Amino acid sequence: MINEIKQDAQTRMGKSIESLKSQMSKVRTGRAHTSLLDGIMVPYYGVDTPLKQVGNVSTEDSRTLTVTVFDASLISAVEKAIMSSDLGLNPSSAGTLIRIPLPMLTEERRRDLIKIVRAEAEQARVAIRNIRRDANSDVKELLKEKEIGEDDDRRAQDEIQKITDAAVKQVDEALAAKEAELLEV
Repeated sequence: MINEIKQDAQTRMGKSIESLKSQMSKVRTGRAHTSLLDGIMVPYYGVDTPLKQVGNVSTEDSRTLTVTVFDASLISAVEKAIMSSDLGLNPSSAGTLIRIPLPMLTEERRRDLIKIVRAEAEQARVAIRNIRRDANSDVKELLKEKEIGEDDDRRAQDEIQKITDAAVKQVDEALAAKEAELLEV
């Protein structure tokens, strides 16, 4: 019973960390990366569709992304979607190919991005602490119903805390790596 609670907590914490890494990959650094455009939705016959489904996103070089649109009638809609996103990108089209040059990041913009990344990391830490609280309350419930003893309760809470500490350490490592990447000129 206790092992199931610990396993569930560990799985949920892992999902929180994966979610954080996914969010961090969307924060723009100086390099072109296809995941930068993952959150962009394009209106396609009245339905918002992910950019990946209406075109092929690739990197031309370290500073340029390209989108090859499958349907030529969508080029203007894709350009508008990219321009209206909060990424600050300015696409230019040539036939069915849309080139998106990535401007250099200013020092002020880098600081803003670091604040955003830190806020994402803090949200992940809060989620991990909430998972720990849920797991500890499940263990307390077992103690209350006399399915486990006080020694088992204490041991389980210590193990849940170790799992939590490891997850928070992973969040801190991901944050440090992303900050270093953002500060890199």
